[in-house]
Amino acid sequence: MPTAREIMTPHAECVNVDESITEAAEKMARLDVGSLPICGTDNRLKGMLTDRDIVVKVLAKGKDPKSCLAGEFAEGKPVTIGADDDAAEILRTMGRHKVRRLPVIDGHDLIGIVALAEVARALPDSRVGDLLDALTTD
Repeated sequence: MPTAREIMTPHAECVNVDESITEAAEKMARLDVGSLPICGTDNRLKGMLTDRDIVVKVLAKGKDPKSCLAGEFAEGKPVTIGADDDAAEILRTMGRHKVRRLPVIDGHDLIGIVALAEVARALPDSRVGDLLDALTTD
């Protein structure tokens, strides 16, 4: 079974905790992605910022995206996967936490992101169907 390291998108670009939501949105647009890891000045993962976070937690609440910092959205301990964890563990983790993207960590270093689509390409359809059920069921 393939590992996270084998199916991830490498070299994930972070948004820094002290960057504005406007800067984060511009980075998402430039990279054509819907989420970015939030990294501290120590280059350690602090959380994830999604395009949905920007819309629901900033714009819909009338906040100024130029004055909100990405670090404000780094809530709790981020859900991650180890670089050498296999696809079955990726599926379990995505299903348990109801997420579609996982930062891939090697030691303490962020080395990539694994998305549902990448797992889907690497596994039999039945396993992916089980994950989709877990993600869409309350």
